[in-house]
Amino acid sequence: MDYISALVKAVIALFIIVDPFGNIPIFVGLTENMTDDYRKKVYNTAIIVGLILLLVFSFTGTEILQLFGISLESFEVAGGILLLIISIRILISGTREKVESPESVGAVPIAMPLLVGPGAITTTIITLQTYQNIQPNGAAISISIAVLAAVIVLGLTWVILRYTNGLYKFLGKTGAMVIARVMALLISAIAIQYILDGVSHFMFTTHVLLGLI
Repeated sequence: MDYISALVKAVIALFIIVDPFGNIPIFVGLTENMTDDYRKKVYNTAIIVGLILLLVFSFTGTEILQLFGISLESFEVAGGILLLIISIRILISGTREKVESPESVGAVPIAMPLLVGPGAITTTIITLQTYQNIQPNGAAISISIAVLAAVIVLGLTWVILRYTNGLYKFLGKTGAMVIARVMALLISAIAIQYILDGVSHFMFTTHVLLGLI
């Protein structure tokens, strides 16, 4: 497969999983009480942390999970529970805790698990595995494709996030508050879906293993 076409395919797949456009209302809900400067710091932190986490988990994710005896299914369930707790906080108080720093909010939950969740990590791992055996230098090619895809997708996500300030101005304070509550329900639905996916994947894997015994 041509390198450029392989890279384009990897970028498209990862962009669909990260889904920055679909997550914009959720980002609005999570940061609706922040000033523009504070929000920019949050988004900058989210992109930097997200890129680092994605690359680290892409190259060593399997080993890290094996080291602690954690399955990818457990990772999905944990991410779902985390998002569920955050959504409940928003529904009850209307926002997250106001004392949190940009680093804290940007890292969790925006960087992980919203931007870099189990799906993004799995997609990058698959990209690495898909191209590493194509030719003698396939390993280097697969690494370069995975890294470039991650950089391009999160770079595009950063640009998209930077332009969300216009959405805040359009909504106004009341509109942003309403969106925050509504999006909390969506976050909770995503959280439940993460949990259900993790449980269903675990049951499927267990069923396959029992069938092989």
